[in-house]
Amino acid sequence: MAPLQLKGILVFALTLSGLSLMAQPKGYNYDESLVPQYTLPDPLVMKDGTRVKSKAQWRKRRTEILNLFRSEVYGKQPRTGSYVRSEVLSEEPALNGKAIRKQVRLYLDRDLDRPAIDVLIYMPAKGKGPLPAFLGINFYGNHTIQDDPGIVLSDRWMRNSKDKGTKDNQATEASRGVSSSRWPVEMIIERGYALATIYYGDIDPDFHDGFENGVHGVFDRRRGDDRPADAWGSIAAWAWGCSRVMDYFEKDRAIDAKRVAMFGHSRLGKTSLWTGAEDERFALIISNDSGCGGAALSRRAFGETVKRINTSFPHWFCGNFKKYNDNEAALPVDQHMLISLIAPRPVYVASARQDQWADPKGEFLSAKHAGPVYALYGKGGVGVEEQPDVNSPVGDVIRYHMRTGKHDVTDYDWEQYLKAADDLMR
Repeated sequence: MAPLQLKGILVFALTLSGLSLMAQPKGYNYDESLVPQYTLPDPLVMKDGTRVKSKAQWRKRRTEILNLFRSEVYGKQPRTGSYVRSEVLSEEPALNGKAIRKQVRLYLDRDLDRPAIDVLIYMPAKGKGPLPAFLGINFYGNHTIQDDPGIVLSDRWMRNSKDKGTKDNQATEASRGVSSSRWPVEMIIERGYALATIYYGDIDPDFHDGFENGVHGVFDRRRGDDRPADAWGSIAAWAWGCSRVMDYFEKDRAIDAKRVAMFGHSRLGKTSLWTGAEDERFALIISNDSGCGGAALSRRAFGETVKRINTSFPHWFCGNFKKYNDNEAALPVDQHMLISLIAPRPVYVASARQDQWADPKGEFLSAKHAGPVYALYGKGGVGVEEQPDVNSPVGDVIRYHMRTGKHDVTDYDWEQYLKAADDLMR
């Protein structure tokens, strides 16, 4: 694949790198006593005021809520088909014979120089298919999750990072395995699961150039000032790309497409939740430290706010979302309703104690307030009224934990996700 030709990149790339290193930016609220009073919209009350009392009614209400998120938050995905064709790049033993490593390229357009998604899959060598799987999105390329020379080194645009081995917005050999602490491949395959991952920049590079790059440049018919205020942003694009991988799983006999968990961290945790709302084929949705625009309630204005996220990352959401800068109370939805859209499928929301920017309590409250929708299906929610102590997972079909530590993905997190998959997706 030829590298994407990107414009207006340098200043924004530096901004992104700087933000990713900031722990808890100053000038924002981290005091629970200063959280504004708010009233959450009820997911079980229709637009016309009718209270939802049955699963059939919920399906109608679900459509209302889904359309509100599409028009006011994430934007509307285009009505396009699936990938054009797939190509197996390699399939061979890996991890000292413990796994089979498979790499597949999904071409999204008949012009093969246009964006394509590279899917890296590790499968237990002794596993009997079709296998349950985790699909996760990564930040710096598939080659970063394992120090494995057989993984294709991405030639896509990357944010510059000395720690990640990127230079001149390109990956280098020094990038291999730099994110392996977040991807315990051997732990996952030893539990009998396949692990698949994709680089989010294959779908849409994470900087704002007016939606000219990535899949927006391929599928958007209207550009610039003519672009609708409800047109899809980058989070919706990344979610759309995850659905294209699911399309592929439905054709790969090694993967059980009915038992695929969708996992994402931070901005990709936001993406994971929106993927699960838009695509009901995913069997388990996992949001790790997703914060504002993800699992955290917007109305709390705790840590990162709607205005801050729209200002720093104007390409993540649709144009209409900017109406709610310093105006969260006017939102017709809040993030507990996003989690509700996943019902009755299981969802796992995780927080980190030191990650106050992502508002751990707001993430818990979203999971809690989605509970009544799950109850319509006879499914249990988080099962507690108050946010639990650190390292004390709670819940049934909706699960939650807050671990010690910072904004990251750890083995502790993965241990909980694997247990949830064992309990809820087998």
